[in-house]
Amino acid sequence: MELKDYRRQYTKGGLRDESMPDDPMVLFEQWQRDASDAGLADPTGVVVATAHSDGSIRQRFVLLKGVSERSFIFYTNYNSDKAVALTHNDRASMLFPWNELDRQVSLSGAVEKIPEAESDAYFAARPRASQIAAWTSQQSQPIASRGALELQYRETLQRFDGSDVPRPPHWGGFKLVPERIEFWQGGEDRLHDRYVYQFCDGWSRSRLQP
Repeated sequence: MELKDYRRQYTKGGLRDESMPDDPMVLFEQWQRDASDAGLADPTGVVVATAHSDGSIRQRFVLLKGVSERSFIFYTNYNSDKAVALTHNDRASMLFPWNELDRQVSLSGAVEKIPEAESDAYFAARPRASQIAAWTSQQSQPIASRGALELQYRETLQRFDGSDVPRPPHWGGFKLVPERIEFWQGGEDRLHDRYVYQFCDGWSRSRLQP
């Protein structure tokens, strides 16, 4: 089958005005629970897009690690491509691709580092192997081979043998504070349901054509 011939109907449900809350975070948290309950492989997986100093737009898949009243939290190496991009342009977008549920959520807004104490607490709760990996990888930098990466890992294991692993100073959390959140629910015959929330001294909501 050729790419142009792939298509399907979206039949898992729809969105109606009377079911939409005033606060989009309420609906997001419900959809996040639905994704987890559905047994998706990566229910917290999210694509983060950043704008770089050379004008390019780049995307990567990360895991959402927290939601507060009005922020979405993820963690990374502060020397990574995405973190460096955010020093030049503190705005980013996120896309949650819950395709198995015929749902997507996209949002955009400003990004800032979270307090160091919060990064410390999260890092301390990570599995030790993940802590070691945070020290091992110079994220986004070239490396000669897989063997070289594994050697770095073994050296890091030896470095922290018998001791706790502290949070690297170059590793921690960011939070995206959305100004726009869109909910997409697939509909039959391409009559999808789309609602967008905009924040300006409070949330406003409108329905978009598919």
